[in-house]
Amino acid sequence: MKISYNWLKQFIKTDWTSEQTSELLTDLGLEVEVVEKYQSIKGGLEGVVVGHVLTCEKHPDADRLKVTTVNIGLEAPVQIVCGAANVAAGQKVPVATIGTVLYDKEGVEFTIKKGKIRGQESHGMICAEDELGLGTGHDGIMVLDENLVPGTKASEVFQIADDEVFEIGLTPNRADAMSHYGTARDLRAGMLQRGVNVELITPSVSNFRVDMRTLKIDVNVEEPALAPRYCGVTISGITVHESPKWLQDRLKAIGLTPKNNIVDVTNYVLHELGQPLHAFDAAKITGKVIVKTLPEGTKFTTLDDVERTLHAEDLMICDEKGPLCIAGVFGGKKSGVTDGTTSIFLESAYFDAVSVRKTAKRHQLNTDASFRFERGIDPTITEYALKRAAILIQEVAGGKITSDVVEVYPKKVEDFSVLLNFSHVSKIIGQEIPKDTIKKILVSLDIKVNSVSDTGLGLTIPAYRVDVQREIDVIEEILRVYGYNNIEFSKKFNATVANSPRTEDYKVQNVIASQLNSQGFHEMMANSLTTAAYAKLSTVLKEEHNVTMLNPLSSDLSTMRQSLLFSALEAISYNINRRNSDLKLFEFGKSYHKYLNGYEEHKHLTLSISGNRNKESWTTPQKGTDFFLLKGYAKGILARLGIEKISNAPVQSDVFSEGTSICYNNDTLVEMGVVKKSILKHFGIKQDVYYADFNWDLILKIITGKIKYTEIPKYPEVRRDLALLIDEKTTYESIFNLARQTEKVLLKDINLFDVYQGDKLPEGKKSYALSFTIQDNTKTLTDAQIDKIMSKLQQTFETELGASLR
Repeated sequence: MKISYNWLKQFIKTDWTSEQTSELLTDLGLEVEVVEKYQSIKGGLEGVVVGHVLTCEKHPDADRLKVTTVNIGLEAPVQIVCGAANVAAGQKVPVATIGTVLYDKEGVEFTIKKGKIRGQESHGMICAEDELGLGTGHDGIMVLDENLVPGTKASEVFQIADDEVFEIGLTPNRADAMSHYGTARDLRAGMLQRGVNVELITPSVSNFRVDMRTLKIDVNVEEPALAPRYCGVTISGITVHESPKWLQDRLKAIGLTPKNNIVDVTNYVLHELGQPLHAFDAAKITGKVIVKTLPEGTKFTTLDDVERTLHAEDLMICDEKGPLCIAGVFGGKKSGVTDGTTSIFLESAYFDAVSVRKTAKRHQLNTDASFRFERGIDPTITEYALKRAAILIQEVAGGKITSDVVEVYPKKVEDFSVLLNFSHVSKIIGQEIPKDTIKKILVSLDIKVNSVSDTGLGLTIPAYRVDVQREIDVIEEILRVYGYNNIEFSKKFNATVANSPRTEDYKVQNVIASQLNSQGFHEMMANSLTTAAYAKLSTVLKEEHNVTMLNPLSSDLSTMRQSLLFSALEAISYNINRRNSDLKLFEFGKSYHKYLNGYEEHKHLTLSISGNRNKESWTTPQKGTDFFLLKGYAKGILARLGIEKISNAPVQSDVFSEGTSICYNNDTLVEMGVVKKSILKHFGIKQDVYYADFNWDLILKIITGKIKYTEIPKYPEVRRDLALLIDEKTTYESIFNLARQTEKVLLKDINLFDVYQGDKLPEGKKSYALSFTIQDNTKTLTDAQIDKIMSKLQQTFETELGASLR
């Protein structure tokens, strides 16, 4: 937001420098990011003076040049060579003296230097209007008023506007400060707190009067909830033309381009008071003005000549024939003010903030009006701003006010009531502020003190302070005006040592993150806001479980994510599109769900791998990532956390074409697998992606128990191998479980280290090579004991699985 300092000083008379003012505004929460100089003419005509042409003779060596002597207010006149055909003795002209910096049409500067032109010295330049930036004419030099005194600064003659402009980084909650008046209101409160007594000067509307009642346009508000207050008045006999210089300079200073005197006044009042206005060509309004919604799909052409399809909830300003304007957002092409307009209907309204925001987002329109309506404007100045604008329009466009102010305000927008406890103020701020100081600060902020007691205050908050509705909000207001820098800090340093358990969430995260980093993973952090459409990619996710935002920034950021998978796929797609296709990513994050009994959040750890597992090298052949690599990473995490009693189960999520689940006591701990091609296609990914999703909440619950340990056995372990010929339908899992049931005490580990299928084996058969690790923690095993165990295993495999030794 841009604030003109000259404009601001119309509300507060102050001799403070811009540096002092910007420092105070920043302390008040209106952070001044930069202060820029503004001049209505670039360079401010610095070095340009009024000159009196004393003599003018033809150049001896050039037919089109003339040699002049010019009095520019110095002791002696200067000689200037000029090429303009209209230069003549006796004229008063603008002269750019030696060292003056001027700017061409493209803004490129050039400096006037002493020189010789065809042998004749020239000590300056007699200027045309385009050379000074005063116009576009270049037919000849400018001829000034003959009564001007030589040496007078051109900046005084042409009334160059000099200003300083504050660029304020306004936070969305400070809707009350989105104008020069609102900023001045805050500045006054800050100055009073610092002992500077200033008065807030508001523009007078006492001159507003109805000249005649010849053009009344009635108003019918059919949607009072969306338009709680609506005012309008007609002005006839106006002339639409260019705005006066002072008005153009004000708008240009804050970055606006002047249009015409009517539109410029509405923009001026918008930035002056924070109240959006709209002017309709009264001749184009049929019957009365109707504020209502229209059927879904209605077509409407806006001022930018774009035909838009209306939503059933879009509030429209209409006449008896159809729509004229999107309320609070953008005007219509049909009813806009043109050069031929002679009478207008001037609108000033208070529209519902949520309605305007939704409409603006739907149509992707971001205007100065919608920016303010969306955040909440002051409902008490609707009529005042209308009268202020009407007076200004009469001043710059002529005309007469030809109707009473039509107002529809069925239910007054009420102020807020808040109780403030003095002890809470001291507790939150950390320092006791005198009660009288608190009351003075509140009064300076237009907050009424209704009742006073030893313990606190009963307050009434003005309706325009939409961000101050609780006690804590009032305390924040007191603190920012009192000054954060005025809060004293104790010289005594206190420190406490927190005793947090080793299983604290952040500690466990750091352990696993370090492990994954060492394995080549990169951590990612994705936005929890995503698009609602992702819920359609999986039947496990339900659209009715989406947690949707009331005021989304866009449709792509309208919903809290139900799964971290799609955030990961977005990151993978982004990287692949930039030729970074070998990826290992992990993320700690939350998913969000809405159920009939309320809302839930679930913490997750996700792993995503894709592409090749190692970089291209002449020593190591490239090998792609696969499911078993992902499974190894997942089991490594569980092993690092000491989670051992796990089992496998079929995966439930339908985002995988193949996969498995790791369970702990019948609870799903990890789901992992190969992401479906149909889902990858949605993100433009053509290579396989392997994904694992850890239930982090369950992991934290499992590891919070006491640490259990066993001593490392001092007796040796023994390995024996079996090569089994089995049916190809027999799974390794069935062999594993059968071996465990057969020998529960001494069998420590089972490993499948080779699988063979081929034409050398009987049809329907395959060969598994397995190793069995046997160990007794109390003694050294004998060969007889080992042979007995292996014989029992072999016999069990033959009996139960029909296996035979190869």
